Amino acid sequence: MLVAGFELASTPLVPIRLEADGPTVWCKCEFMNPSGSTKDRIAAYILNKALAEGVVSRGDLVAEVSSGSTSIAMAMVCARLGLKFIAIMPEGVSRERVLMIQGFGGEVRFTAKADGMQGAAHACSALAASTKVFLPRQFENPDNAEAHRLGTAAEIAHSLAQDVAASRTIAFTSGIGTGGTMVGMCHGLRERGFRVKPFAVRPIASGTHVMSGECFGSAEQCSFSARIPGVLDGMSRIYQPKDILDLCELEVSDDVAMDTARALIRQGFPVGPSSGLNVAAAIQAAALLPEDVRVVTILCDRMERYFSTELFTAWTD
Repeated sequence: MLVAGFELASTPLVPIRLEADGPTVWCKCEFMNPSGSTKDRIAAYILNKALAEGVVSRGDLVAEVSSGSTSIAMAMVCARLGLKFIAIMPEGVSRERVLMIQGFGGEVRFTAKADGMQGAAHACSALAASTKVFLPRQFENPDNAEAHRLGTAAEIAHSLAQDVAASRTIAFTSGIGTGGTMVGMCHGLRERGFRVKPFAVRPIASGTHVMSGECFGSAEQCSFSARIPGVLDGMSRIYQPKDILDLCELEVSDDVAMDTARALIRQGFPVGPSSGLNVAAAIQAAALLPEDVRVVTILCDRMERYFSTELFTAWTD
């Protein structure tokens, strides 16, 4: 698919089994996108469309609220399109993510960690009130879901068309941040003739994190476990559970999500915590479903942006 003046190649869909007697999970390797995450899809789609429609021109300013991967993707695409970029994010995100944004020529502006993503959103609105700036608005822009409907879902449907010819049923697990992946996947797969069983995944605080205050007001999240970057509670205007046919919700311990991410890394998949969350949920979902249902999820981003975080610093085995 040609977007933003360069071509995003289809990422592989690979079967992964973490335990010899465990289920097979079909994983879309989105960490192989150019900036290292699935957010390349929405950044390229939204900005290329804005450029094509004359909403932005070379040299214009773009600003986005993001705790990491979307800002990295936006910075990369802006660099390719000759746009300026400002990332607005709460203090406390990993240094690696900041360096990646700055490496692509983007500017990073921090808001108070205690104010979470809502504080960053308020700061972005204030910027737009005083400066000419294009706001992609990833949490409410329907083009977010459209990028996944046209891209991610189409690629998965193509990959599994023969494999699931008998049942035509796909179960899909995803943590919810902007909600664009879940919405786009459900619409895109159903349009291509598949039955879809969607599972929205909530990371739940465990162990010493339950009462530590880390579940609230963090750089990553506003009301539940803060340990899974990019998964947010209640910020999306794209994802409306009542509008998702046959939706189920799964809860996954944040300890389990972290351990699953590390297990994926040990098997040669260089991923971050949200990929662990998604795969752990997929394993849960597989136990609830007939064997002929293919369980699919997303490996969202690469591990390098988390080297200074607990994904690595607390790794003991």
